[in-house]
Amino acid sequence: MTSETLLIIFSIVLLFGAFLVFILLRRGKTPSPVGSVPDLEEKRKEALEVVARAKEEAQEILKKAQEEYKELRLSAEREAEKIVRLAQEEADRLRSILKEETERIRQDMEKKSREMEDYITERKQEIQKLEQALHHKETNLERRVQALERREEDLYRREREIREMERQIDQAQRAIQAKLKELEEREKEIESLKHRELFELQRIANMTLEEARAELLKRVEEEARIEIVRLMKRIEEEATERAEFEAKKIITTAVQRLSSEIAINYTTTTVELPSNEFKGRIIGREGRNIRTFELLTGVDLIIDDTPDIVTISSFDPMRRELAKDAIEKLIQDGRIHPARIEEVVAEVKKEMDEKIRKMGEETCMELGLYDINPGLYYYIGKLYYRTSYSQNVLLHSKEVAYIAGMMAEELGLDAKMARRAGLLHDVGKAVSHELGGSHTDIGIELCRRYVEPDPVLNAIKAHHNEEPVRYPEVALVCAADALSAARPGARRESLEAYLKRLEKLEEIVKSFRGVQNAYAVQAGREVRVIVSPEEISDEEAYILSKNIARKIEEEMQFPGQIKVVVIRETRHVEYAK
Repeated sequence: MTSETLLIIFSIVLLFGAFLVFILLRRGKTPSPVGSVPDLEEKRKEALEVVARAKEEAQEILKKAQEEYKELRLSAEREAEKIVRLAQEEADRLRSILKEETERIRQDMEKKSREMEDYITERKQEIQKLEQALHHKETNLERRVQALERREEDLYRREREIREMERQIDQAQRAIQAKLKELEEREKEIESLKHRELFELQRIANMTLEEARAELLKRVEEEARIEIVRLMKRIEEEATERAEFEAKKIITTAVQRLSSEIAINYTTTTVELPSNEFKGRIIGREGRNIRTFELLTGVDLIIDDTPDIVTISSFDPMRRELAKDAIEKLIQDGRIHPARIEEVVAEVKKEMDEKIRKMGEETCMELGLYDINPGLYYYIGKLYYRTSYSQNVLLHSKEVAYIAGMMAEELGLDAKMARRAGLLHDVGKAVSHELGGSHTDIGIELCRRYVEPDPVLNAIKAHHNEEPVRYPEVALVCAADALSAARPGARRESLEAYLKRLEKLEEIVKSFRGVQNAYAVQAGREVRVIVSPEEISDEEAYILSKNIARKIEEEMQFPGQIKVVVIRETRHVEYAK
């Protein structure tokens, strides 16, 4: 309550007192018929007392008003302090909210800044990759230009050689014409001598003209046959040398540009343990853990005295890889019991499928085959866990694709189609062990399902001679397949199969007439044939080598090629006395 309010209340009280005094005075002035002076005095005194009491009451009211004023003032101050405190708290709350919002905005800006930096970094990396690809293409273009220049130089050189040969041929023709004239003259002389000699021979040999002609024709026929064999041999040798030179040049160029690792998969995989304590935990109480693990993964766990090592044994590389990942996860987790083993094996199987699909996709990207149906990625990646004579099928397929593509580039053919057919020529092996049947038939069915072109289907069948080669790129795939399978260290056979193959090779060679002995050398890549010089002539030895090679091709299955060497040796011994 303010001071003005108190003054107003005090003024009202004074007015009320003055009003009472006025009333009392009027009553005192009113003439009373029976009143007297003493009565007036008494009334005046009463009025004065009333005024005095009114003053006292006014003072008390004023005092109470002042006290109420103080209380109201204190209450107002407290209320004001409370309001100020609430206002400060609200201000602090708003300030903290503003600070948090500011911090959040700052963090968002930093996050967006980092994302923008990452985006810029990724774009820079992509640009670098594109630059590298462009540089690679420029290098390939330069190589092709250099190859074209070399070929052009060869053509110019050959043209000069041809001109020189034409000049020499002209000279030879003129010389031949001169010789022909000389021969015609001599022929006339020979004819006359021949008639005289014929009569002389008939006289000496007692033979008719027809008998002498038959004997002469027989001798001439034998000489001509020997001469034809020699000529055929010489022409074939020249053609073979030229073809081998060109083929070796192309194959050498392709192989030199390919640097592929040799991968040999064994039947066991080892896993390192943090300590020997884990061996007991892997085995579990009464062997429950190890039995559960082997049942779920299909492998054998070998836990022996070797410190900190567990061996996984299985003929299936995919099972070994799955078991290895599962054991490593269980060791990291630390919880090894049947229920947890089931969970981990199920997780690893899901991860394995994704890993296989990604591996197939990366292989296609690596070979530049961006238009292959994604449905084939899984089957291509699965080839990594398949082997053929211990050779990794995926690495073999990549090697075939690279070699075929490089040879196709050298020959001016479709290199991309050659790489595609080379990669997919053994794709049926990814599931042939599960479905049964020929991997070529399964591969054909898979590629038809995902609409692969006809050269790919032809390569799948032709590389096992199940149908003829219809495209030049397919011929390169078959050659690259033989190269990849035949190079040293690529494939391994069992000792028994190896010995049987060599024995059969020697038996085929010894079945021919005139063969004294045969030796298979160079791990079955070469067979040396010793023939009897009394039974086989030099020309017949040449024909024998071809017959032996043809029979080996018909009766044996072998990787690569087998070189047949026929050796005929004649010794003449004489003693000087």
